[in-house]
Amino acid sequence: MIQAVVDNVCWQMSLDRKTTALKQLQGHMWRAAFAAGRMKAEFFEDVVPAVRKWREAGMKVYIYSSGSVEAQKLLFGHSTEGDILELVDGHFDTKIGHKVESESYRKIASSIGCSTNNILFLTDVTLEASAAEEADVHVAVVVRPGTQG
Repeated sequence: MIQAVVDNVCWQMSLDRKTTALKQLQGHMWRAAFAAGRMKAEFFEDVVPAVRKWREAGMKVYIYSSGSVEAQKLLFGHSTEGDILELVDGHFDTKIGHKVESESYRKIASSIGCSTNNILFLTDVTLEASAAEEADVHVAVVVRPGTQG
């Protein structure tokens, strides 16, 4: 039974599945590694200064990731920049909906009390960008080394 579970998890990861259960499992594994000091999240060098600038300008910053909220908090709480959770106003994961579904962006806007056209969504995935634009969200596609689009 254990081997069947391991095989299924490996299969999902090999296909880059974004299932909520897989992301939650990864979050539990990360929690143990971060707590033991074995892992630190790395961000591109321009990310944290940009977020600080946006915050100083009065903008709110939310994270919407296929990674669980728990995993997001672990990453931002244990980064090479230190604990930067104070820079984030809230977190969303696939519990609100999948990132390729426009309704997910409408739900996020409603949740934060904002109209969709007052949101800028940054992504490196064109299918997510299309879904967000369909919901009247402003989008910037971010191109980084290793991104697939």
